[in-house]
Amino acid sequence: MKVIPLLKIFPSRYISLLAFAKSFLLSFGSMFHFSGSLNHSHEKSRWAFTFSVSDLRSITLKEEGWCFLVFKLKEPSASLPALHFHQGGSREFLDSMRRYTNEPHETSLNGLYAQPHYFLKFRWDPYVTTLGGFSKVTNYLFDALRGTEEQQRRPPEEVADLLGEPGFEVITRIDLGTRPQVTRREPLSAEDWTQHQDPEGRMINVSHLKQVIFKGGLCHAVRKEAWKFLLGYFPWDSTLEERKALQRTKTDEYFRMKLQWKSVSEEQERRNSRLRDYKSLIEKDVNRTDRTNRFYEGIDNPGLVLLHDILMTYCMFDFDLGYVQGMSDLLSPILYVMENEVDAFWCFVSYMDQMHQNFEEQMQGMKTQLVQLSTLLRLLDLAFWNYLESQDSGYLYFCFRWLLIRFKRELSFQDVLRLWEVMWTDLPCQNFHLLVCCAILDSEKQKIMEENYGFNEILKHINELSMKLDIEEILHKAEGICLQIKSCKVGLSSFKEENWYFCDYTPTHPEGGDITSVRPRLLSNPFLGHYSPNSFQI
Repeated sequence: MKVIPLLKIFPSRYISLLAFAKSFLLSFGSMFHFSGSLNHSHEKSRWAFTFSVSDLRSITLKEEGWCFLVFKLKEPSASLPALHFHQGGSREFLDSMRRYTNEPHETSLNGLYAQPHYFLKFRWDPYVTTLGGFSKVTNYLFDALRGTEEQQRRPPEEVADLLGEPGFEVITRIDLGTRPQVTRREPLSAEDWTQHQDPEGRMINVSHLKQVIFKGGLCHAVRKEAWKFLLGYFPWDSTLEERKALQRTKTDEYFRMKLQWKSVSEEQERRNSRLRDYKSLIEKDVNRTDRTNRFYEGIDNPGLVLLHDILMTYCMFDFDLGYVQGMSDLLSPILYVMENEVDAFWCFVSYMDQMHQNFEEQMQGMKTQLVQLSTLLRLLDLAFWNYLESQDSGYLYFCFRWLLIRFKRELSFQDVLRLWEVMWTDLPCQNFHLLVCCAILDSEKQKIMEENYGFNEILKHINELSMKLDIEEILHKAEGICLQIKSCKVGLSSFKEENWYFCDYTPTHPEGGDITSVRPRLLSNPFLGHYSPNSFQI
C-alpha cells in the first residue's frame, strides 16, 4: 500500500464517480456546473460523488489482492469510500490524472508504484522487536495487511445494495450452533506406546496413536522417541534397524556441517560478515534462553553449549536463512527432551521446515497467518471482531508473538511441551494453532469489551496473559471450536475460500475406537502461490 501527498494540482479539474444501477463511471476532467468541494447527492445514486482536485490532499493505492484507491480530502469532515478496481484500470486512471499535473505532482503519482520497503530489522530481529516495541510491529503489519489508513464504512441502509453484486457475499451473522463439549484423556504411557509397535519396531495403527496423543499428549518418558516420529525425523513405517542406520548417517552429516564453522579461522571470520553476525546473535540469545530451566541454568552449563552449537550448525545447513532471533526458543524444548545433540538438531530442522516462513525476510508466513486468524475470528464471533476492528485491532497484531514462536513465551515450559506435541499430530487440522488463538481470545473477549479496551489496552492485556494460561482449558475450547465449525453446513462459502487445512475429523472415545481418516484439503490463497487448489470440506 502506498500513500502520497499531492504536491500541486490544477484547480480547474474534478474527479467524479457516477453510479447508474450496477454500473459505475469514474472520470477525471473539467466540470463547468459545480459548486462545493464534495457532492454525494447525485440524482442517479447515493453512491455518486464529485470533488475538485484542488481539495485533494493525498491518494492511497493498494495493489495487494483487489486493487483500490482512496482519496483523502483537505476538509477533515469529508469522507470518501474506497474505489475498488476489480477488473483493472487503476493505473489508467492515474495516468489520466498525470496528464493534467505538473512535474512535482507527477513524481508523487509515480511514487505509488515504487517497490515496497521491508524493514531490515525484522530480518534479523523479529522476535526482540516484537517484545521490545510492539508499535513497530503494528506499523509494519498495519501497512502490509490493512487496506486503508482507516476503515471506510457504508451506512447500514446501503449494505443491501451490495447483496446483488456478483462475486460478493454479505454475512451479518452465521449461526454456528452449540459448541460441542469435548473430553481429554491422560497422557500416553510408555506401555501404550510399546503396544503400537510390531516385533520389528514399526509403528502400527498410527491414526489411532495420533488421536490418543492429540487427546492427552505424551508422558515425558515417551517424548524422546515419539517426537522423532511426530516431527518426521523417523518414518512411521521404519523398523528399529532402519532407524539405527538413519541415525548413523545423520550423525555423520551433522558433524561434517559442524566442522565447517568450527574450522573457520579468525581471519576467515573477519571476511565473512554474515557468519560473524549469525554467531554474535546466537551467543546473545543462548545466554538468555530459558535460564530458569535446570537444563540451561547456571554459568558454563553444558546445555547452553549444545544450544549454541546446534544453532551454529543450522546456519551451515540453511545459510540463506541462517539465524534469526526467536529460533533459540524453538530449539530449547526440543534439546531439553532429546538430551542428544544430533537428534535435537534433526528434529529442530523438521520443526523449522514448518516454521521457516515466520523467519524469512518478508515474513510472508506471519502476514498470512494473521490474515487467516482474522478471517477465522470474524466467522466465529463477528461482534467481537467488529469491536477489535473499531479499535484498529482487527488484524490481531497482538497475536504476533503467539504465532511467531507458537506460544513459547505464553505458557509454562511443561505446557509448551504438551501443546507442541498435540499440534504436531496435525489433528484435527493443520492450522490448529489458529484455533488455539481463537480459544484464548474467546476467554478474554468479555473483559476486553466490558472494560472498553482500546488498542494499547488490548495489547497490554494480551501481553500480561503470559504464564497465566491454562493449557488444558485452551485445548478443550480449541477442539470444541473446530467441531462447531465442522458441524455448520451453511453460510461458510467466504470462509472456505481462504487457505485452510481442515480435515475430515471425527472425535472418538478417549479409550479408542474407529478413527475417520485424516485427509487435509487445501484451497489456493493469494499469499501462498505455491500451493495447489483442491476440494475443501469441513
